[in-house]
Amino acid sequence: MITVETGGIKETIHAYGNPNLTFTHKTDMVIRKSNYTCNRTLAVKADKAAKNLSRKLIQKLQQPNQKVLITLTVEYGGPGGS
Repeated sequence: MITVETGGIKETIHAYGNPNLTFTHKTDMVIRKSNYTCNRTLAVKADKAAKNLSRKLIQKLQQPNQKVLITLTVEYGGPGGS
């Protein structure tokens, strides 16, 4: 689960990890609806694309000095996991 908060607006995205994720890009992080991975990919199989996010959130994120809090919650639900 990925939570994005800024300016009093909060949005949650459900997505998955992948063993191929390296997350080594210095400035970019991408949450994808597909299974595609590259060094910018933070998560895959997301339940939302950018177009599905609140317009108010997008407007806040477009402000150059706007601070944002991104929280990653990891839940293991694989074989043998709970």
